[in-house]
Amino acid sequence: IEFMTFEVYKYAARGLYEEHKFLFTLLLTLKIDMQSSRARKYIMDSMGEKYTEGAILDLEKTWEEADPRTPVICFLSMGSDPTDSIIALGKRLKIETRYVSMGQGQEVHARKLLNILVVFQGGWALLQNCHLGLDFMDELMDIVTDTEFVHDSFRLWITTEVHKHFPITLLQMSIKFTNEPPQGLKAGLKRTYGGINQDLLDVSNMSQWKPMLYGVAFLHSTVQERRKYGPLGWNIPYEFNQADLNATIQFVQNHLDDMDIKKVKFDFRYMIGEIQYGGRVTDDYDKRLLNTFAKVWFSEEMFGPSFNFYQVHLPQGLPSYDTPEVFGLHPNADITYQSKLAKDVLDTILSIQPKDSSSGGGETREAIVSRLADDMLEKLPPDYVPFEVCVCRQMCELPEGIFSVTRLASLRSFRMTVSMLCCNGGPVCLFVCPAQASWASSTLGFWFTELLERNRQFQAWIFEGRPNCFWMTGFFNPQGFLTAMRQQMARRGEAGWALDRMVLCNEVTKWMKDDITQAPVEGVYVYGLYLEGAGWDRRNCKLIDSKTKVLFEMMPVIRMYAENNGVKDPHLYICPIYKKPVRTDLNYIAAVDLKTTLPPEYWILRGVALLCDVK
Repeated sequence: IEFMTFEVYKYAARGLYEEHKFLFTLLLTLKIDMQSSRARKYIMDSMGEKYTEGAILDLEKTWEEADPRTPVICFLSMGSDPTDSIIALGKRLKIETRYVSMGQGQEVHARKLLNILVVFQGGWALLQNCHLGLDFMDELMDIVTDTEFVHDSFRLWITTEVHKHFPITLLQMSIKFTNEPPQGLKAGLKRTYGGINQDLLDVSNMSQWKPMLYGVAFLHSTVQERRKYGPLGWNIPYEFNQADLNATIQFVQNHLDDMDIKKVKFDFRYMIGEIQYGGRVTDDYDKRLLNTFAKVWFSEEMFGPSFNFYQVHLPQGLPSYDTPEVFGLHPNADITYQSKLAKDVLDTILSIQPKDSSSGGGETREAIVSRLADDMLEKLPPDYVPFEVCVCRQMCELPEGIFSVTRLASLRSFRMTVSMLCCNGGPVCLFVCPAQASWASSTLGFWFTELLERNRQFQAWIFEGRPNCFWMTGFFNPQGFLTAMRQQMARRGEAGWALDRMVLCNEVTKWMKDDITQAPVEGVYVYGLYLEGAGWDRRNCKLIDSKTKVLFEMMPVIRMYAENNGVKDPHLYICPIYKKPVRTDLNYIAAVDLKTTLPPEYWILRGVALLCDVK
């Protein structure tokens, strides 16, 4: 496999995909999560180790290459804004930097600024977010090129997102760079400390200053790097940038200046988790994660000689490639990340190859699609009879609508839709119905299988009686199902309990779905949930670390019930439940309490959650 990987990357670099298509195809099926590390090793052996490590941008060299009539354009990327670095470089060179953030109505201010700096005062002009002021870009180019006299010290800096309507002539005449966040904790720390001068290190003579400065730098690199692990890292990929770091450093400095000289008050952790970095965070569970980082890392222990964030804590001692444990994640998180990274690289290689237009023998694509369409329509269940489903009417309305619309659509339109979905290979919501009328699924095949399985549960409920155990994934509105259960228990309570005071509770049993022979006395049994980020000890009913290379573990049956003003045990891990692996508010269902012998913070950093579907 090692030899084959080297051969594939060699052929890809030379554009010889067609001649070695078999190797590419075989490579996709063999240890795909190892491909990025093999590619890195290939680059190291072929070109040298320095090409596998991130480079720190040197803005001063970029400035030296520019001249008064040659703008410098920075293409923005998530988590990286060069504004502070440009201003800091200007101060170091004793050059004033004046800036305008482009947008509606800002062209007037930008024009006035340029007229002053280009001819009379000199200095640096920084126009931010120029993709929001594209109409002004042609005029900007004329100002720089056609003005008869330009001050020798004038430089024009531009930041913009990539935009197809950005003037190509302006791009061609400019120096272009991008300042992507460095990949890896080591590169992130080196970049952070590259922007810290001796004056900042000596700004405080307190012994706690430098450890806390390093702690903020480590936190900044960590919150950026966790993005690459997807939902395990952050539910929402936030754009933490240099401004967050600078604001936090300034806050810590002010805190030390104002505090008692003998002891740090760690109530400032609230400011880090809720305000400085937390100001960008919109998801409650992401906010919990950020506060946990502040709680675990910023404490009195951080000043002791034995404290470390993860094994080694010096930038030069960190490895070039980070293991997920440094971010609090299980090693299995790397499998998901590496698999996605390798697939993206190989998909890119395949996408730039010439398309094979030759046609071979056998069944045509249209015939295959037509056959699949006929097969699916044949398996489609009949519509529900209204008077037979009155008990479960609300639950059955959505599948009934899907059956009807799909069946009423012409076979030709249906085949065309199937063909389009099969070719695009993207997420599928519904054959020919509006997307909001159904649920998301990764492929058409998975969607149709789920449709039949959901219908099977409703059919059994209607005609065979209430199930002993409910398949959570099969509900179109799981929150409504749990609310109905709470209503039922509230009515059974003494003198009738108020619904808004009913707290959702749970008990994880030792049984799987096939072991359940009768419904619980109180509440409902649910099954079909997968645990991500951790493993489950069925004997002791508690969280444990995941088994190696086991990304998802099927949970036993869980009894869901409600109590009047129930009190939560702080030693339990509050685990969110989501419909899909994408952990957004739209997919959020509820939260359950899981037993653990380790502190709940351990599982918060692990990103542990329950999923109804892992596809």
